Amino acid sequence: MRAVIQRVKKATVTIDEKTFSAIQHGLLILLGIEETDTQEDISWLSQKIALLRIFADENDLMNKSVTDVHGEIMIVSQFTLFASTKKGNRPSFIRSAKPDIAIPLYENFIGAVQQLTPNTVQTGVFGADMQISLINDGPVTIIIDTKNKE
Repeated sequence: MRAVIQRVKKATVTIDEKTFSAIQHGLLILLGIEETDTQEDISWLSQKIALLRIFADENDLMNKSVTDVHGEIMIVSQFTLFASTKKGNRPSFIRSAKPDIAIPLYENFIGAVQQLTPNTVQTGVFGADMQISLINDGPVTIIIDTKNKE
């Protein structure tokens, strides 16, 4: 699994020109799922994100997690995170999991994050054509790949 984590002041998912979900202060997580991902990847990544200290403390140091600040979370599936651009100019998405594998993992990941954080997790719609608006706070953007744990 690969996650692009953005600390945001707000984020919105729009589908067919209608707001589907929105959050204020918190994290927007773009999640890519690979064919070889498992429940172990979900457990490790959800825990890492829930405890990731990227919010300011009273000394303005990044020392608090989204849970500590009662921040909101939005998780959006994004198969393009596993794009390969090694050959030619058209990206290949061969490493991205097909929907029959990716959808259950995506839903399990949402559930795992929900169990670890106080606020309801907002989402996009798997496979939908979505427009995502955000105001990145900082900016703070972090990329985590479960295959690079060590």
